[in-house]
Amino acid sequence: MAGACGSLFPPREECIYTSCYCEENVWKLCEHVQSRYPDLIEDCYAVFISNQFKTVPLWMQKAAQSADVPVVWDYHVILIQKSNTGNAEVYDLDSVLEFPTPFLDYSSQTFRNEQLKQQYHRKFRVIRASEYLETFASDRSHMLKDGQWLAPPPIYPCIQTKESIMNLNDFISVNPSFGVGEVMTLQAFNFHFSCG
Repeated sequence: MAGACGSLFPPREECIYTSCYCEENVWKLCEHVQSRYPDLIEDCYAVFISNQFKTVPLWMQKAAQSADVPVVWDYHVILIQKSNTGNAEVYDLDSVLEFPTPFLDYSSQTFRNEQLKQQYHRKFRVIRASEYLETFASDRSHMLKDGQWLAPPPIYPCIQTKESIMNLNDFISVNPSFGVGEVMTLQAFNFHFSCG
C-alpha cells in the first residue's frame, strides 16, 4: 500500500506526461490514485499556481536554463498528498526535484519567498483530487493559435464532464469568489500543508 513513505506513482518517466499540459498530467495522476489507491484519494490535492497577471516564477523547473533561474509560467499545476500524520509530499512532473519531494523542501526550493514585485506573487487554488476529477474539463483550445498547436496535445481524448467541455480558466483564476477549491496566498499554502 502506498502512503507517506512510499510513492503513489511509478517513476516519473513512466507516468502519463505531455509537455505543456500540466493540468491534464495532474488529472491523470489523480485518476491513477482513484483507480489504484481509492482509499487515499481524499489525501490528494490538485493545486493550480497562478496570479491575476499570469506571471508566476518557479525555480527548479526542467524548462529553466539552470536551477538558479526561474521559469515564469502563466500557470502551473502540481499534485500534493497529505497524510493523516500531517506529512505532505509534492508530485511535480516538470520539476528537477525528486518525485515526490517533501512539501517543505519543494516549497522552499520552488517558490523561495515573496520578496518579489507584486506582479510575481503566487496564488494557489487548492482542490481535492476527487473534486478535480469530477469537475475539470478541457477541449485544449487554449493551446491552439491560428489553427496550429502551440505544443502537441496528449494522445488520449479530451477530458470532459457532463456539464462542460472547457472550464480551464475557472481553475487558473485566482478569484476566490468562484470556482472549486480554496485560493490561498503562499503563506497560507505553506501553513496548510506543513501543519498537521
